Amino acid sequence: MRLLSRSVLPVALSATLTFLLLNSCSPERLVNTVNATNAPRGLTVVKDQRYGPDARNVIDVYAPQDARNAPVALFIHGGSWTGGDKSDHAFVGDSLARAGYVTGVMNYRLAPQNRYPAYVQDAALALKWLRDNAGKYGGNAQNVFVMGHSAGGFNAVELVVNERWLREVNVPVSSVRGVIGVAGPYSYDFRQFPSKNAFPEGGLPEDIMPDRHVRKDAPPHLLLVAANDTVVYPQNALNMEAALKKAGASVERKVLPRLNHVTIIGAVARNLTFLGGTRAEVIRFIEANRLK
Repeated sequence: MRLLSRSVLPVALSATLTFLLLNSCSPERLVNTVNATNAPRGLTVVKDQRYGPDARNVIDVYAPQDARNAPVALFIHGGSWTGGDKSDHAFVGDSLARAGYVTGVMNYRLAPQNRYPAYVQDAALALKWLRDNAGKYGGNAQNVFVMGHSAGGFNAVELVVNERWLREVNVPVSSVRGVIGVAGPYSYDFRQFPSKNAFPEGGLPEDIMPDRHVRKDAPPHLLLVAANDTVVYPQNALNMEAALKKAGASVERKVLPRLNHVTIIGAVARNLTFLGGTRAEVIRFIEANRLK
């Protein structure tokens, strides 16, 4: 895949050819290629900062080198709560940092060894660490956004709408200006799916799903749905939207055409925006809800 070098990609390959070449790779090579062609040159990048006691309690920070009082974004990866890694999503850190945001890309404890709510509690600890350290990188700890893809979307939404998790780590709920869920499973009966091993035995959806936990002072939410998603059903976002509206929270649900469960997050990469509008929607939402 050396054909996709940083210098050649923008000039010699059309969007269609790039798409075909990327899809000819294995998932591992695809991720490596996307990250290699979005190398964070010119950014401040600090990796493997420890936010908690477990080996997976680490976070990478991507920041504009001239950041001053910038919005702060926490990104949580997907992987059915049993896999995935922050290193696969370096392109998210790069993309959001180049948009002007101090960005943390985190790991968390994985199931089945660590079931709900362990990974949500990890997200709370990571958010606390990111707020406590935001000033070192030019970020504003009172101007925070939380974003997640797939299982990470569940973690992001549950972290913020359920008042328990922020309260446990003494993070002011008012410091979170918005939540971005990307193809997240917020409202489903996990007992009927392979992902059931990420939840407690005997657990019930009504006690666990984020759409059952919405607090009345929840911040604005952006729920992004891939039109061609065959992994997470659109009803998840519909139910979450209804729960947020019932609580009086501001919510936008956007269905992005042509995208599937994978390409909806891939389109965050700066050189894959031709796939769809994910990056533009994320930036628009942050700019509309950030502290001015």
